[in-house]
Amino acid sequence: MPSSASTARMLENSEEPVEEDQQQEEKKKKRGFKERLTRFLSRNLLVILTVSGVLVGVGLGMLVRGMNLSKAQMSHFAFPGEMLLRMLKMIILPLVVCSLVSGAASLDTRSLGKLGGIAVAYFLVTTLIASGIGVALAFIIKPGVGAGALNTNSLGLESVSSNKETTDSFLDLARNLFPSNLVAAAFRSVSVSSLLVFFCLIACVPIGAEADGMNILGLVLFAMMFGVALRILGEEGEELIRFFNAFNEATMVLVSWIMWYIPFGIMFLVGSKIVEMEDVVLLVTSLGKYIFASILGHIIHGGIVLPLIYFAFTRKNPFSFLSGLITPFTTAFATCSSSATLPSMIKCVEENNGVDKRISRFILPIGATVNMDGAAIFQCIAAVFIAQLNNTELNAGQIFTILVTATASSVGAAGIPAGGIITIAIILEAIGLPTNDLSLMLAVDWIVDRTTTVVNVEGDALGAGILHHINQLEMKKHQQEVAEELEEVKVESVANVQAEEETSPLVTRQTKVPEGMPEKESLQL
Repeated sequence: MPSSASTARMLENSEEPVEEDQQQEEKKKKRGFKERLTRFLSRNLLVILTVSGVLVGVGLGMLVRGMNLSKAQMSHFAFPGEMLLRMLKMIILPLVVCSLVSGAASLDTRSLGKLGGIAVAYFLVTTLIASGIGVALAFIIKPGVGAGALNTNSLGLESVSSNKETTDSFLDLARNLFPSNLVAAAFRSVSVSSLLVFFCLIACVPIGAEADGMNILGLVLFAMMFGVALRILGEEGEELIRFFNAFNEATMVLVSWIMWYIPFGIMFLVGSKIVEMEDVVLLVTSLGKYIFASILGHIIHGGIVLPLIYFAFTRKNPFSFLSGLITPFTTAFATCSSSATLPSMIKCVEENNGVDKRISRFILPIGATVNMDGAAIFQCIAAVFIAQLNNTELNAGQIFTILVTATASSVGAAGIPAGGIITIAIILEAIGLPTNDLSLMLAVDWIVDRTTTVVNVEGDALGAGILHHINQLEMKKHQQEVAEELEEVKVESVANVQAEEETSPLVTRQTKVPEGMPEKESLQL
């Protein structure tokens, strides 16, 4: 019989391997957690830094706000944010032109026409839905009812007026589509101003003039047509297509460098905006219902309508798609510019969501120019708000005019901060309302324009995702058709070979031997 001491020793020896296994498993778990954490941080470092930049910028702005900085000191404080905007604007021109030329040249004419038609239909339908949401919310919330005493003087604002006719505003779209000078289109656009010209009698004559700002609409159309022309040229255009492809890739490398400056620049961009705010409490209390209606419309359209449209087409989770676009959304919120968000949007859509480069670099520049869902919402709310402010009852015809005008004018809206204010003047002129109260919109535009830009770029990104899904389905369908054709060709070839073996004159055949004659060997023909 073994002693009790030996038994205890045996039990201790048997427990040691178990403890060692448990320790190794714990080490593996810790190591696996650290690896996952490291992988998560490395993959989402830019997103974390960008969001942190916004939060730190808010705190920094509130801190500096109490220091009563002079105008010069405020400009120095805003300098890093200004540099970010200048970098992003610098890259817009080569990015838009090169990406559209290479994108249009890489797609065949049939695919280009089909994808372009779907994109235009998507942009128009979503913008019309956005306009409908804006008008509905304005009539439900009624931001202008009871605010009759509110005017530009009560808030210490300067009145803004517009002498441009509605017809001239839409003619400007056609003029900008075909710029007379491509070099000038890089920094100027056409704008018609109505001037009083004395010639015998006083007459209002539209005079064409050039306004500062890139004519992105004309550059987009030219780049698309140029890419199609290079595609049609065939081998002669291959070298130039390769040049634009290389130029485009080099531009994306520059974009990747700029994106690492975004967290630092956004921190000072947001902070400087907070420092520049004057009497925020007065603005919010006076125009709070208008701000609430606009932001609520953006939440409904961006959080419900657009994801539902994406899900209806792709049957995929839209929020997992949007989770890869936090950096461009943060950039849009900070810069209030769809065009400035375009570089980071293209990069994140391709790298995080796997959208085909040919799709993203073709659709996103167009969307940044013509797709303004967020702008359509706040423009419609602003038009109804000003009507209610002036105690004007809108009839069904005027409401329809607001919807159509907001949808159409958003095509030519500039993708820059406060670009939508210009199109509100077009809507007001179309329904016969005064434009003197536009400064009320301008006073709170820096608040509303942030959610506006986020919804604008969200619509562009989801549109690219939908087109990518449709393109993938078309490719699979085409591959199946090719496989079926190959299978049919293979079956036909096998049948032909069998028929040839049965009827070929090269086969051995027996000749009939008359009776009474000896049989001869078969002949080989």
